[in-house]
Amino acid sequence: MQFAHLIDHLFADVSRGLGLTPQQVQLLCELIQGPVGMTELTGILHVERSSLTGLVDRVEYRGLVKRIRHTTDRRVIQVALTARGARLAMKSYDSVTAKIAELTSGVAPANATLLTKIVAGILADNGVPLISTPEVR
Repeated sequence: MQFAHLIDHLFADVSRGLGLTPQQVQLLCELIQGPVGMTELTGILHVERSSLTGLVDRVEYRGLVKRIRHTTDRRVIQVALTARGARLAMKSYDSVTAKIAELTSGVAPANATLLTKIVAGILADNGVPLISTPEVR
């Protein structure tokens, strides 16, 4: 529980430094790999549709995302990063990963590798896709 709080605080510090809320940063980072449907985002972000609509409205107003129609099903609305949003998403992602690297700097390399594999396995087992820096740049 304490580790989860530590990560939450780290994430809040990064988002505050960028003039965003933690939820806005999380939304931007979820869109790094490409557009995501509104329905799918409610599950990923664990929010109700009305809350997601407000969140997307606020970041869209700031020019960070745009709503687009799905290419094959016009009923589906997807959310995509704008160029400015993509830059801020990567800055957010890089800032969070740098702070996590600072937190784990005292961990022996073999243990760090093991920790990475364990966390990646937990994420994969729970259907959470990994954002890998080389893939998104």
